[in-house]
Amino acid sequence: MSETVNDLADLKEVTTGASDKDETTETEAGDASSAAAAAPKRVKKIDDQGRAYGTGRRKDAVARVWVKPGSGKIIVNGIEQETYFKRKTQQLIINQPFLVSDQVSKFDVMCTVKGGGLSGQAGAVRHGISRALSNFDPDLHPSLKHAGFITRDSRTVEPKKIGKHKARRTKQWAKR
Repeated sequence: MSETVNDLADLKEVTTGASDKDETTETEAGDASSAAAAAPKRVKKIDDQGRAYGTGRRKDAVARVWVKPGSGKIIVNGIEQETYFKRKTQQLIINQPFLVSDQVSKFDVMCTVKGGGLSGQAGAVRHGISRALSNFDPDLHPSLKHAGFITRDSRTVEPKKIGKHKARRTKQWAKR
């Protein structure tokens, strides 16, 4: 008995010996509905103090972020946001998740950030806030994902090569 198997339905037919197409279509429909039901639902992840946690990374910076309902105060390494990040662009980067999800001045943020420079730290805090908001309210996840804040920006600095001044900059050459 040499039957050709083209897809999974044919394989199931061969192994079980069922030849009725009606039975396989019913099981396929059942499998599709169970697969949709088995899709993981996002759940609210909050600790005993009513905070949601998120880890953010950008370049060499790593931010640990806790978000809880409040008045919109952002504390970075024990210092106010405006004092720690002096540039307006960095402050804007940090507040982007709240603007996209229409949650401005509804959450207090407390975070610690290490490594990298201020630009990378601002990106890490934004990533951490986005993840924490997604953990606090799973309904915010699609808007944050669509804006690109949930995805980690994996770009890093290219390492220096031996015999070069920088990663790609070659040594100066003079003909005479």
